[in-house]
Amino acid sequence: MSRACGGATTTSMSSAEGTPFLASPKMTSGKFFGVSALVFATSAAATLIGCESMSAMGEMRMPGGWTMSMTWMRMPGQTWAASAASFVGMWIVMMVAMMLPSLAPTLWSYGQAVAATGARIARLTSFVALGYFFIWAALGFAVFQAGVALASAAIHQPEFARAVPVIGGGVALLAGLLQLTPWKAHHLAFCRDAHRHAHASEAGDFAACMHGMRLGLHCVYSCVPFTAILLVFGVNNLHAMVVVAAAITAERVGVAPR
Repeated sequence: MSRACGGATTTSMSSAEGTPFLASPKMTSGKFFGVSALVFATSAAATLIGCESMSAMGEMRMPGGWTMSMTWMRMPGQTWAASAASFVGMWIVMMVAMMLPSLAPTLWSYGQAVAATGARIARLTSFVALGYFFIWAALGFAVFQAGVALASAAIHQPEFARAVPVIGGGVALLAGLLQLTPWKAHHLAFCRDAHRHAHASEAGDFAACMHGMRLGLHCVYSCVPFTAILLVFGVNNLHAMVVVAAAITAERVGVAPR
């Protein structure tokens, strides 16, 4: 984890008040949200290109009347390691596009929380984002492993392939039920109130990265129902991505998350 977090140690804190974050010449609100919008637009465009590229490869018709994406298949001459790296890279780009609208206000609030230390706000905010998306990258690797295993089972076991649509429907129903549980509410509450969990003591590279990873874990847990829905409808399904991203953003920043 320390490598993913940049391997830096926490810097010493000063109790003296510094320049307020909102007025900091290092990171104004316009600059911060402008950069966030640029990153979002870039990741959204890359996601669109990636989905179109995968769609051009076609899908495999399976027993049971459904089609399987080639996402879970190796390309000719490609190793499984290269295939996994390609998927995780695509997954991260997709997650940046889907999660940044709800994450950006949290990153801004973190910057405000540590502004009084005189730390380099842009650098620390970047480490929070790094830790956050490192968790999503780990999930992406796990999703790839599971997807490859399920695809192999569907190819070699026709009975299982015929049951996939029913299994997918069951997963969607369970995802809906999970939305109503206290477990979901607990992790969603942390994500909505993440700005309250950021302290001046976290104004160091390693501490900022760990804060991002902690937030990422809560976010991944909170998004289990939405992730399940996305996987059921297809990881390259743009319509599903838009709906899921909108739902995640609404429950994170909306006034009525229920």
